[in-house]
Amino acid sequence: MTIHDRISRTALLLLLVVAGCSSPTQTRPSVTEADVQFPAAWRYDARTRPVSADSGMVVSTDSLASAAGVEILRAGGNAVEAAIATSFALAVVNPEAGNVGGGGFMVARLADGTEFALDYREQAPGGATSDMYVDEQGRVTDRGVEGHLASGVPGTVAGLEAAYLRYGELPWARLLEPAIRLARDGFHVAERHHNSIRDKRELLSKFPTSAGKFLPRGEPPPIGSSFKQPYLARTLQAIADGGAAAFYEGWIADSLAAEMRRGGGLINRRDLAAYEAVWREPVRAEYRGYEVVSMPPASSGGTTLTQILNIMEGFDLQTAGWHSAEAIHLAVEAMRRAYADRNYYLGDTDFVDVPLAMLTSESYADSLRRSIDRDRASVSEEFNRVSVESENTTHVSVVDVRGNAVAVTTTLNSGFGSGVVVRGAGFLLNNEMDDFTSLVGVPNLYGLVQGEANAIAPGKRMLSAMTPTIVINPQGRTELVTGTPGGATIITTVFQIVTNHIDFGLPVQTSVNAPRFHHQHLPDVIRFEKDGLPASVVAELRSLGHEVSERTGISGNVESIYIAPDGTMFGAADPRRYSKAIGY
Repeated sequence: MTIHDRISRTALLLLLVVAGCSSPTQTRPSVTEADVQFPAAWRYDARTRPVSADSGMVVSTDSLASAAGVEILRAGGNAVEAAIATSFALAVVNPEAGNVGGGGFMVARLADGTEFALDYREQAPGGATSDMYVDEQGRVTDRGVEGHLASGVPGTVAGLEAAYLRYGELPWARLLEPAIRLARDGFHVAERHHNSIRDKRELLSKFPTSAGKFLPRGEPPPIGSSFKQPYLARTLQAIADGGAAAFYEGWIADSLAAEMRRGGGLINRRDLAAYEAVWREPVRAEYRGYEVVSMPPASSGGTTLTQILNIMEGFDLQTAGWHSAEAIHLAVEAMRRAYADRNYYLGDTDFVDVPLAMLTSESYADSLRRSIDRDRASVSEEFNRVSVESENTTHVSVVDVRGNAVAVTTTLNSGFGSGVVVRGAGFLLNNEMDDFTSLVGVPNLYGLVQGEANAIAPGKRMLSAMTPTIVINPQGRTELVTGTPGGATIITTVFQIVTNHIDFGLPVQTSVNAPRFHHQHLPDVIRFEKDGLPASVVAELRSLGHEVSERTGISGNVESIYIAPDGTMFGAADPRRYSKAIGY
């Protein structure tokens, strides 16, 4: 009996009838059967089917952006180019996270086996200081969270151009056409656009240019209205015509620097002209015969994910059972230890000596595993080396007909970033400076308590949790492309997607729909999505000594693509928000 049968044979057959029996079924002949049951009150269905395609697949947080990527694939572009086009389109239709005023990371595995990681994370401006967000009383202020002083030097445009210069085939300007069209001609405001602006109304109203763009007549654009962004269209057209130089050296740079001067920010023309994206070696984990390829620092994602997987390889999760108290306990203990190391050791490797080889080694994982008591929760303070005083990101997964696979995660940090729109240029600026350690031991926006390795310094990249990831099966075939937004929960979400796939054989959409849990060392608590764990499992975890808390929001917004042995692509968009998988 297959896993589909175990979830619900009858429901699946009904679903096939509704679909006209025209869609191929995701098959994984080598998968061990798993018995998976979602909690009765869980809001998402285990039986939902993914989108299937033979020639190309794009999964992003917005249907218009996914369509932009597919447009480029249909025009003969490759997965890297489709990811670029989707990223620029997200700057238009997903302004709370998609960006030209932020940064991100790209991980790819090409059809010829080439693997790369591209770092276009923001940098601290040249005028930044380690204590710039600490007041005279020694308290961390909110100047690193909103307003002009919160912004790091944007890296998105430089990073996307760097990827294009190495792997592009179509004309550069062609990749920006969908985004320019959406900005110039407008798009119909959906409920998600309206609600995201409404939820950040207080922040956006503090800055006249931002209010003028997002709050016409003092209100978010009505659902169904046409939202046009002429200044952003002008910016995108300049980038299409002049490449990254138009952003970092031309009139756009002048506009950004002028905006900084008006609001007391630090970014100047020298900072912009000096910015460069950096090619890095991916972090690789070997997990149960699979290779898991992810992002190295300045992202903490790949390193921390690798640590968790290395620890967990010594435990039999299948026998423990999916989302059993035993499996969650063991995973949480691995997360606790890996995040403790993340918070102490990790930072920009161009500035600090990060012991990557040690952190990602199997011998180190063995030592951490031996410290886990299978019958009792550890205490996070026992692993803490940082003295303690007291989300908005987006992801794109792309696979093309040739077998090239790209995972891209970009961010402004929190929703709508700093809240500042650059006058005359129409794009939002990030508030990534909060991802630095403003004060050792004081939690940041996402509750992460970080150390000196991530302290602010001019030109330094702030630590991130972004974890764009590609999974390669034991036969050497690319099998899964995935990633998610979610701040500190990104790493644990991607971990669960990987183990859902490898350990339990969940179909890709079932894996994405499944409830999630999270632990980040400090605060010392397991947080799980509303109705995501049965009361019996929660009680058992508490009996082991864990503090367990049901959260009101969601964990992540995963965009995954599974590639079947016959080459069929299955795109799984997360129902938690408004993600969309489009293939052809």
